[in-house]
Amino acid sequence: MGIKFRLVVMNFLQFFVWGAWLLSFGKYLGVTLHFSGEQIGAIFMTLGIASLFMPGLLGIVADRWIKPNKLFSLVHILGALLLFWAAKETTFDGLYFVMLLYLMLYMPTIALDNTVSYCILEKEGYDIVKDFPPIRVWGTIGFIFAVWIIDLLGWGVSNMQLYFSAAFSLVLGLYALTLPDCAIEKSKAKKTLVQALGLDAFVLFKDKKMAIFFIFSMLLGAALQITNMWGEAFLHDFGKIAAYSNTFAVKNNGILMSVSQMSETLFILTIPFFLKRFGIKKVMLMSMFAWVFRFGLFGIGSPVGFGLVFLLFSMIIYGMAFDFFNISGSLFVEAEADPKIRASAQGLFMIMTNGLGAMIGAYGSGVIIEMYTHSGIRDWHTIWFIFAAYSLVVGVTFMLLFKYKHDPEAMTKIQH
Repeated sequence: MGIKFRLVVMNFLQFFVWGAWLLSFGKYLGVTLHFSGEQIGAIFMTLGIASLFMPGLLGIVADRWIKPNKLFSLVHILGALLLFWAAKETTFDGLYFVMLLYLMLYMPTIALDNTVSYCILEKEGYDIVKDFPPIRVWGTIGFIFAVWIIDLLGWGVSNMQLYFSAAFSLVLGLYALTLPDCAIEKSKAKKTLVQALGLDAFVLFKDKKMAIFFIFSMLLGAALQITNMWGEAFLHDFGKIAAYSNTFAVKNNGILMSVSQMSETLFILTIPFFLKRFGIKKVMLMSMFAWVFRFGLFGIGSPVGFGLVFLLFSMIIYGMAFDFFNISGSLFVEAEADPKIRASAQGLFMIMTNGLGAMIGAYGSGVIIEMYTHSGIRDWHTIWFIFAAYSLVVGVTFMLLFKYKHDPEAMTKIQH
């Protein structure tokens, strides 16, 4: 078996494990465990909490003491045990604690997956820039496969999704032990705790342009996981209406939601063109206004007729909403940050989006949904329009406050 194929398997499993529960978990918590909107939001908030500091801390461990591939393996094996534990928990306090522990282990593996892939490809003499993207795309395919399996097996409202994810987390952990070793880099071992956590990059807030960028990264980061949290629960609730109960969108809501991830794989290929043609500010604005349409189309969508067309358009536009912000934002940081703190600046970008932003979005969306839930019935139309209005305000304000002049030549240099 070639090493590139073995890395394809690793990347496939890495996101397969996540896809097995991420989209359907909110539905399981609400429908089966009867958690409130605030409780569901609080549990998903653990994803943001874990993203604040754990990638940096485990990065230090991989830099100084444990080889990255061995740490990657260990974390997934421990993660399997925690997922198995989570499947048995039925109380809010118990499940909150276990999922916090699990995500403190899982979220750093996204970066560790890249580290291990880069290390092995370099050791084997491959061109990382050329050879890694076709490998990484199998991670998204793995995510989609897991979503389809959970949906087709009817496990979207069952704890079987967690048992299933636990089994494959264990498989991945054991599989990673068979991969070539990655050496501990002595130069990286000099990185301080402040640098590893991305805290030294806070100096960028002295620059008005960067301060505005990071603040809006946090505000838009609040939107990034909302439909992943609530999308399947929203579609599942149409089943309470007799006319919709046997429609595809209700019975196979996981498959419908997975069109969003398919869209990601297509839009990511268009980013170089859009960045060079329009510049980072306009591309980020495209993302922000795409979120307005993402939420707004959910608000007017339904499982039949034009309503289903609106839902499909929402799934398709998700690729632009998600990819254009994450990748263009990262490239902006790469272009603007001093080379000495570039890695820390990327860490700060992740903290603001997947850390603080995700925490605000998870808990805030839970509060909004609880406000518009009466006698167990959620007013999804109003809920989605509120999220759309929020994204619109963020986009318009960013357009007025963020000043940036596009330089096509500079953009070309960054991409290469």
